[in-house]
Amino acid sequence: MTDFHTVPGFEDVWRAPVLPRIVRPHTVLRPASASPGGARARLERLVARAPEVMVKVTGRTRDGAHLRAHLEYISRNGQLELEGADGALLVSRHDVADLADEWAGAARADKTGRKDSPISHSVILSMPAGTNEIAVRDAARSFAADMFAGRHDYVFTLHTDTPRPHVHLSICSRGHAGERLNPKKADLELWRQTFAQALRDRGVEAEATPRRARGVTRKAERTPLRKIRDRHESGAGAMAHVRQTAYREAAGAAFQGQTGRTPWEQRIVERQRTVRGLYLAQARLLGQSGDAADRALGAKVEAFVRDMPRSDTQRLALARELRAANEAMRRRGDDRERSR
Repeated sequence: MTDFHTVPGFEDVWRAPVLPRIVRPHTVLRPASASPGGARARLERLVARAPEVMVKVTGRTRDGAHLRAHLEYISRNGQLELEGADGALLVSRHDVADLADEWAGAARADKTGRKDSPISHSVILSMPAGTNEIAVRDAARSFAADMFAGRHDYVFTLHTDTPRPHVHLSICSRGHAGERLNPKKADLELWRQTFAQALRDRGVEAEATPRRARGVTRKAERTPLRKIRDRHESGAGAMAHVRQTAYREAAGAAFQGQTGRTPWEQRIVERQRTVRGLYLAQARLLGQSGDAADRALGAKVEAFVRDMPRSDTQRLALARELRAANEAMRRRGDDRERSR
């Protein structure tokens, strides 16, 4: 196989969108593709659409009762074992209550923190349906040890009650040396890449790329908003204010001719044009190689770009949804008129 070279700027496609001025240098992970071999392997995983890991901070507890309720929830009231940093297992509701009291007591004794400082941070590590559950658990164990062992106490457990195997990780916010956990975007990028590598070490294909590297321009719906939407759609609650605003803006695009892209939507389009241009330049470089494997990879990169989703925003997607619903209503009305 020939040496793998990249076009200038290509690996910027994979860099997380973290503002340099607010990055803490000790938390920023150097790209996993820093070596030529790493870049090629990552590109191969990307065009093969390796499953993307999910690492999400889902909440914080700020008092002992909240912490205990959360630990009881993830342990299913003591039915699931919680594993700690030293491998010790919590196997009963009594063990869970003792741990909650211990962390809450340490927080009360800490006079350096603010009154509302969190006692714990809650994190979910997840993979798509069909991923080996034991590999997910073992990778999560490795991830937690790499990130927190010797600095913060933590417990975790595997849940398999949904199609996506996932691990709930609860981390004591105050570290052994008094430092406080306060994850930023750079930390989350580090966490995603570390978890993905831990999975690959266990034979599970996994990646951790920014959305833009896959051509995805719309952010995933935040969990609280999704829950509000679910309640609204089931008739048990009102539509979220942010959703109402989104529909009003979409209606302007759908029915009032306000279809021009906003400045920030135009920036999304331009950014995606740059990303796709870098992929295609890399594909051309691979296509010029004397190695058949390089040329085959170049063809896969071109196909990957062709299959990328359109540059889209919530406003324009909702506008299409409203126009489709309006057209369906119009057709039903026409059908009723003809049937009279």
